[in-house]
Order: sequence, then structure tokens, then C-alpha cells
Amino acid sequence: MTTRLCRWARQFPRCPQIAAAPARLQTPTLHSIEPWCSLSLSWLRPAPRHLCQGSELAKMEETPIPYERTELVGLVEKAATPQEVLQLWAEQGRSAGDAARCLIQLSLRVMEKGGDGILQDPRCENMLETVNSQVSSVWNGSLVALLRALSMLGLPFDAPLLRSLQNEVLWRIRRLTYRHLAYLVDWVAFQRSRGQENEALTKTLLKQLELRWTELCDPRTISILMSRASLLSPSLMDKLEDKALELSENFSAEDIRRVAFALASQNRRAVSLLRALSYHLNQKPSLELKTPLLLDIAYAYGKLNFHQTQVLQRIAAELLPRLSELSSLDVTRCAKSLAFLKWLHLPLFEGFAQHYTSNSEKYSTLQVCNLLMSFAKLNFQLSKGEEFYPKVHTALENSFQNLEPFLKTDVVWSLCVLNQAKPDYITSVTKPAFQKKLSGGSVGRTENYQQKLLHISAYAQLEPLGATAVSSAVLLPASQGKVDSNTPLRSGLHTALQSLTNARTQALRTTVKTVYGWTIDGELVVDSENKPIDLENLKAPHLPGGGGTVVLPAGARRIAFVAWEFPNFCLRSKDLLGRFAMQKRHLQLAGFIVVEVPYFEWLELKSDRQKVAYLKDKLGKAVAEDMAK
Repeated sequence: MTTRLCRWARQFPRCPQIAAAPARLQTPTLHSIEPWCSLSLSWLRPAPRHLCQGSELAKMEETPIPYERTELVGLVEKAATPQEVLQLWAEQGRSAGDAARCLIQLSLRVMEKGGDGILQDPRCENMLETVNSQVSSVWNGSLVALLRALSMLGLPFDAPLLRSLQNEVLWRIRRLTYRHLAYLVDWVAFQRSRGQENEALTKTLLKQLELRWTELCDPRTISILMSRASLLSPSLMDKLEDKALELSENFSAEDIRRVAFALASQNRRAVSLLRALSYHLNQKPSLELKTPLLLDIAYAYGKLNFHQTQVLQRIAAELLPRLSELSSLDVTRCAKSLAFLKWLHLPLFEGFAQHYTSNSEKYSTLQVCNLLMSFAKLNFQLSKGEEFYPKVHTALENSFQNLEPFLKTDVVWSLCVLNQAKPDYITSVTKPAFQKKLSGGSVGRTENYQQKLLHISAYAQLEPLGATAVSSAVLLPASQGKVDSNTPLRSGLHTALQSLTNARTQALRTTVKTVYGWTIDGELVVDSENKPIDLENLKAPHLPGGGGTVVLPAGARRIAFVAWEFPNFCLRSKDLLGRFAMQKRHLQLAGFIVVEVPYFEWLELKSDRQKVAYLKDKLGKAVAEDMAK
């Protein structure tokens, strides 16, 4: 009806007094206009909501609608217990607005102090009845907050009052500010998690959010909405990210934490926004970086694989003096996040190890496993292993056999990387019966764990600590999975090796898959003068078929060329990750002289001649170092 009147008002002639007034005069007051032309006020005055006004409109709507703040509201906000709130209402309560404010404060006090059966108290029932009878007089902000408060107090979803409040919100939803809509989304998501949802309210709410997104001007509102992304459309999430980027300068530490955690939980790698959050974390020393914020930022960066060294340095600097305050969950969570980022901060990880040594009884078996896997991924060889590993083995002693098969394989593999695997561990995972348990899941996952079993078996054969398990170790066939991707570094290395051997195919093998589960990018056998010789007929115990029948000539040496790509190293470091450090160690123990070709050296070589000369030089140095041993 209101919309039709606004349209008809345009058809009415203007009031004579208004038409005669000079342009500089303000719009006349209501009493100065004839009654018959009062309908045209809707045309003379601007409409209360124009989406094109952007931030100005948002600021206008963020200004709270004035309401009479009664003495009761002030007293209730100072109350310390639920009983004080109830007593104040019994003594001074009158209106539905006061009842709503009292119920909101009551829910807060119950959450702080507890209060079983509070809804059955006659005074609380009186408040509920007052609100229900005068719900149309409750202020917008109180109306939205009251929904959440009653849910926190345990009022059933189908209670008449909650239904009445939802209907009232539905009627007023176009008059709610965007901040109120955000809090309403928070409540709707909470109700949905409990299997309770008002579909009409949810649908209308999401439509309003889509239509009015330009009104956003508050960082906290953005962070609340982004944390409830499961309800929002992808297009609205994109707009929220743009708004967050625009307002990131005004973000508090808590806003940064919320937004980063929301992005991680939805796996949205918004690089521009993450860079802006990182910048403000670094450039605002006034931000109070509490421990939960540091842990959540590390988790978000790890989940999204977003590397920002300055932020990681600050996280480490802030956490080091607080290590004694961290729980076992905090330590393992942070270690795991940094391991995902491939970032090894030696003092911090030494602190993690010391924390476990001092508080080992507080760590669950799963937390011990996660800590080991994090150390292994980064190849962290701690300085006080004689104190750390005995406690690890003691913790695993009773629960190791009960671990889930895939987790058990990861734990044993990690201990192999750290050179701490016991023969009993190796025997338990190399039995044929156990290997069948790893056949479930995707093809890629099965191949990955088959390869890990090959590495564990190689540890049993080659490493001194695993020697007693050789008899029980099962040698699996070499993985028949897909060959490693042919990167520019590998293809360039293969081409240079062909030039080094004068294109003699009998003297070179490339992409060699060994029985140990490791792949050699290039294999040569050189004589005493470092010249390649034919290797086709030579015995090769590292190959699945064993190679030829000819014994390796005296003075000849097996050479393994290994290309180290950028992902093979720790972040901002030339230290290999645990997996590749174990590969190098196993190849050396298998009788190879390993010639390493890291990406940062190879990229400096421009011509083919330089690459061949580089390989000759690396080969000569590696052989000389082996002879010096």
C-alpha cells in the first residue's frame, strides 16, 4: 500500500505554498501544508534507503535508532548474577523493551555464572510473556539480539515466543541495518547446525544481504559474515572479500583472525586479501597478538599454503617466550601448521621438543604422532634427541598396535626419516597382511603409501638401526604408478647428461625407479678416470630385475644424478625436506655417489655448454669427496 501511495503522490500537483516558495527555502513543515497535499511528502523527501548512496547510507543506518534508556537497563547491565537480573525486573520491569534487554543480559550472566532451570523461574516467565504480548514495540537491535539470547537460554525452537520474534523480524527485515543482518545470519547458522531452520526467514535474509551489500562499512560485520560462508553465495563471498580488502586498514587483531580463519575453513586462497592482512599484522605494532590469534594465523597460512616470512618470524618471536603457557594441543597444532608451510624455525622447534619432554604425560598418542610427522617433514634433527625419543617410544609402546593403518605407516615412515625407527615398528608394517589394509581409498593415495612402505623396507636393509628387521621385511615390487612429471629442470638435466655421454644410450639411464622407492633422475657408471662406461650388462641390485650379470669393474663407481626442485627445500632455505634427505641418505648407503643438481644453481646456467661443464665439475667433486672418505 505504501509503495502505491508513493507512486500516486507523483501524480498529485504540488501544494501552492510549496510551488511558490523560493528554491533556497527548506521543505516546509507538515503543519504549513494543506492536508490534501500531504501525500506528496513521500516525493519531496528522500526515500529512507537508496543503495546507490554507498557508504553514506551505511553510516546513516549504523546510527542506532534513539530509544529511551531506562534506569532499569543501566542497573541490569551492572548486575553480576542471573538472580540480580531477575530481581531487578521483578522490582522495576514494565515494558517489552526493558524485558528484552533484561533477557539479553540474563543470557550473558547464565553463560558466565551458570543457571539451570532459569526459564522456569516465575520472573523469567513474566519477562517472556511481556515480550510476547508487546513484541512490536521491541527495538530492532534488541529484537535480533533477543533471538540469540533465548536460544542460549535453551528456549525450544518451536516455542510461541521464538516463532513470534521470527515473524516480527521477517516483517521488519528491510528496516534492519546491515550489521543486524549479519548478527541474524550468525543466529540462523547456529540454528541450522542444530537442525532447526526457518526457511522463509533464511531465504529473505540471504536475499537482503545480496541486494544491500554496498552498505557494508564495518570490519566486524564483514568478519562475522565471512565466518558464516556456508550460507552465502559465491558471488556474495567475492564481494565480501573485496570489501574486506578495502577496509583491511581498519581491522582489529580479532577481525584479522576471524577473516583469516574464515578463508582457511572455506579453502579460499584470496592472495590479495591475505597479503593485506599480513601487511597490517607487520606494520601495526599496537595490535595485541594474543596466543589464539597467532595459532589461528599460522593454521590459516598453512591450510592455504600462503607464505609470508615476516609474519611467520613475528609469530615465532611472539610464541617463544610463551611456550610454557601453551597446551599440548597448541604445540602440535602450531608445529603441524609450520610443517605444511615448510618453514623450520630452529629455536621454536627446539622449544616444541622441550615442551614435550617436560610435559609428555599431557600429550595424547595422536598429538605425539602429529609432532613426529611435523619434525620428519622438515627433517628437524633436534639437539637433545636422547631425552626426547625415549619418551616418544614409551608413549607409543602401548598404543602403537592400535593405530589406524594409514597413521601407523606415517608414524613409522617419519621415524625412518628421523633415523629413530625400531625393528619392531618396521616389522609391524611390512607384513603382507598389513599391506592389504592400505589398499583402500583412491589410486593416488594407495600408490603413495606403497611407496612409503618401500622406503621403510629400504630403511630396514640399508640403515644400521633397521638391520635386525631385514629378515622380516617384505620387499615390495617397485611402484607401477605414474612417472614423476618431467619438469624443465629434469628435462634439461637429461639433455645435458646425453651430451656428457656423447648420446651413448648404453651408458645412461634416466628416470630410474629403484626397489627402494626412490627415483634417480640420471644414472651413470664411471671408471677410474671419471669416464662413463656401458652399464646395460652390469649387475644392478637397485633395479627390480637386478640388471645384468657382469660384476662392477674394479675402480668403477655408480653415480646418481638427482634434481632438487624448489618444493624439495624448506622455505627460504637450502636445507632439504625430510623425504628428500632420506632419499639422499638411502642412495648413498646403496652404493651410489649422489650428485645433487639444485634448481638455484641450474637456473644460473644459460647455455648447453655451461650445463655440461657444470655436470662434469659436480661429478669430479663428488668422486673426490668419496675418495677422501
